[in-house]
Amino acid sequence: MKFRLQCLLAAVACANCLSANAALGTSPTYTATVRASATQAVMRMSATAVPYTVNEATLADGTLVREYVGQSGTVFAVSWHGPHMPDLSALLGSYFAGYLETVNQQHAQQGSAFGPATVQRSDVVVQTGGHMGSYVGRAWLPTGLPAGMSSDDIQ
Repeated sequence: MKFRLQCLLAAVACANCLSANAALGTSPTYTATVRASATQAVMRMSATAVPYTVNEATLADGTLVREYVGQSGTVFAVSWHGPHMPDLSALLGSYFAGYLETVNQQHAQQGSAFGPATVQRSDVVVQTGGHMGSYVGRAWLPTGLPAGMSSDDIQ
């Protein structure tokens, strides 16, 4: 079962011609963009200081990837939605191995290697879902969220 999941993830990564390069805990990949909902969330937290920026990119396959960048200049969260699942190894970076290990354990317990996954670890939280042609997900570093921000702000 573990092998099937790894094959599935490898196939998704290969099928996604232009994969996302925004990795958690690293420098941003995309240029900052203004997004109304992020701006509103920031204004609720502070009238003068902006604790993070949101960079957006639409991949060649139509999937929208957002990276949330803190004042330190590192990505503390990513989200995605679109017709294809992005390359999670690229999005999660060094956190991918721990995510994959936890997902494999969950699927072994459930007896299925498919379906949505929620991984909640002390170092990273990853939520994936959707169905063929409409995938969604988000991931964040719990200790990386700026003060006053909650995981609900990652969309």
